[in-house]
Amino acid sequence: MTSTSSFHAIAVEPFPEIKEGGSITAAITDALAEQGQQLQPGDILVVASKVVSISEGQYVELSTITPGPEALDLSTRTGKPAEVVQLILNESTSHYLATARGPIIARHRLGYQLTSAGVDRDGAEGAWLLPDDPDASARRLRDELAEATGVRVAVVIADSDGRGDRRGATVLAIGTAGLAPLRVTEAPDSGKRQEETLADMVAAAAGIILGQRGRGVPVVIVRGVTYVASDDGMSSIMHLNR
Repeated sequence: MTSTSSFHAIAVEPFPEIKEGGSITAAITDALAEQGQQLQPGDILVVASKVVSISEGQYVELSTITPGPEALDLSTRTGKPAEVVQLILNESTSHYLATARGPIIARHRLGYQLTSAGVDRDGAEGAWLLPDDPDASARRLRDELAEATGVRVAVVIADSDGRGDRRGATVLAIGTAGLAPLRVTEAPDSGKRQEETLADMVAAAAGIILGQRGRGVPVVIVRGVTYVASDDGMSSIMHLNR
């Protein structure tokens, strides 16, 4: 496979507000038209998981959540609302506190290790969960874009995440379509082979733009990255599924 020597990232903006049931594909094509931008074969569209969750109706009203004893204890220790903590427990299979006061690092039911199991609090009344099946969401968006534009691209669904060993957040991939999530590199002198999570690298590159929260850019085109086409999805490399 030819290696990547350069690439660039393009914010898809201005991006219209997405509401429950709204079409991300239509929003992308409208924004591209306003930009005078066109998709190119081989482009990778990195899409923030939040807009996918909104489109798919992954909103939970906190008034519908009854915290259990463990959630109440964690709420006292971390200062998080007990209802939000209960959602984190509901969405995860295990968890630990990075410090005595948090954050809560949880193993999401899909296998991802994420801060707060990917639960994104929305004010005092609700929270957003991750898409039910991010790989399927990525495939659906990829296919819709191909039909709408005639161009076959890859799609990465990305989520912001912190780490237990440091402050701050980064961006990682939780769903892919059209792009093999792993790439294998080999040193010519030693023959040593290394698996690299290319999907995470692409998500992090786009995150330089996605992470500017006040800008309102949930979709970024990453152009020029060499990759192997595949629909294996991120689920194919999760330890949970091995």
